[in-house]
Amino acid sequence: MANILLGAGIAVLATCYIYWLAAISPSVHGGGGNGGTVAVEQWRGDSASSVGVASAHGVFNSSQATLRFPKNLDDLTILAKLLTFYKERYFAYVLLLFCSAYLYKQCFAIPGSVFMNLLAGALFGVLYGFPLCCFLTACGASGCYLLSKHFGKDLAERMLRARLLPLQRKVEDHRDSLFSFLLFLRLFPMSPNWFLNIASPLVNVPLLYFFPSVLIGLMPYNFITVEAGSMLSSLTSVNDMFTLSTMLKMSAVALSVLVFILVKKRFAKSQLATDSSKLGLSAH
Repeated sequence: MANILLGAGIAVLATCYIYWLAAISPSVHGGGGNGGTVAVEQWRGDSASSVGVASAHGVFNSSQATLRFPKNLDDLTILAKLLTFYKERYFAYVLLLFCSAYLYKQCFAIPGSVFMNLLAGALFGVLYGFPLCCFLTACGASGCYLLSKHFGKDLAERMLRARLLPLQRKVEDHRDSLFSFLLFLRLFPMSPNWFLNIASPLVNVPLLYFFPSVLIGLMPYNFITVEAGSMLSSLTSVNDMFTLSTMLKMSAVALSVLVFILVKKRFAKSQLATDSSKLGLSAH
């Protein structure tokens, strides 16, 4: 119980930090006073014709800009325009804000990471946004792994027991090729990543295998979403990113890894039988 309370305390502190970071958005024109307000009003005037009245979407509160997690493409488009305006003058602040928000969502398994990838594409482009998202995804997932291991183990085992047992059996079955199996789980488009992040420490998956499997395994997904974010203005729905062609490509990559796992496992059994035969032992 004490661990759960401590984990809840960490979540509260992290939430306060994110809100504080959003609340101290710098004055773009500098000089203190109402510099930030003037800059926001200028941005509102420059952007209103293309994105509509910003305040109607809840991005503005009176004359001040309110930074918040986007819930749909309309919110995301407005937020991307606002942060792009800030990025030209305060790049370090925007980068810190983005990285902090991304890690926050990943560490606490908050839905909506697809919007963060889209935002990365819009802000940083594919060249920088893609490797950044891959690294942040792996770090954030590892943070979730550690929180589950040290603070949420008892709660997760009670709530996810029915789903943990099948995963535990699969992990044990593939113990000799665990990294390949973990990679396949990440590459397969329908893998529940939030569940894998929480469950991995509970089924004895080492962090040494966990981190690189997330880093590499989610590269196709991260690339597709970041690339889509770089063309944000042409998207009308999140579903536009996941066409039949895209899903088939991701599935083909996942299946190739599965074939590799099966071949490696069969080779290992064959090698074991050969070694046993040489030693004059029974293959049984």
